[in-house]
Amino acid sequence: MPSVSYRRWRTVRAAALDRIEAAHAAIGGTGPGRRYATQQINHAYVVILAAEFQGFCRELHDECIDAMLTATTPSSLHEVIRRSLSLSRQLDRGNATPSALGSDFGRFSIEFWPKLISREPRARVWQQALAELNEWRNAIVHSDFASLDASGTMPCD
Repeated sequence: MPSVSYRRWRTVRAAALDRIEAAHAAIGGTGPGRRYATQQINHAYVVILAAEFQGFCRELHDECIDAMLTATTPSSLHEVIRRSLSLSRQLDRGNATPSALGSDFGRFSIEFWPKLISREPRARVWQQALAELNEWRNAIVHSDFASLDASGTMPCD
């Protein structure tokens, strides 16, 4: 049975991304070529994607805690375990960066990226893409593009 967080990613969160993609297509079309009118929508898309992915990761982490608790006795320990596994969780106070995922899911004794890469070789590309997504997210929300590629263009431009 797929997790609740995964089902929400594929439905509710995907719908939010579909709406911003539809707005992008409505303003700039779907064909190739640079469209200056879509820059603000591109920025919104990056921020929404980062936010939805972070929400998914946080929900998935909570689900992992819940799964661990179902296998833990006595139940009087559940709240102590829940608090310790979520205490200072990076997903609660920062971006869903590769290092944040590694750290937060590492609390379950999972070497997150090595395990994911061993199961899915494309995960190396995903790891890099996630880092770039968060770099762009930060540049957009902090209005600081100086640290980005000198061209100043987004990968989707």
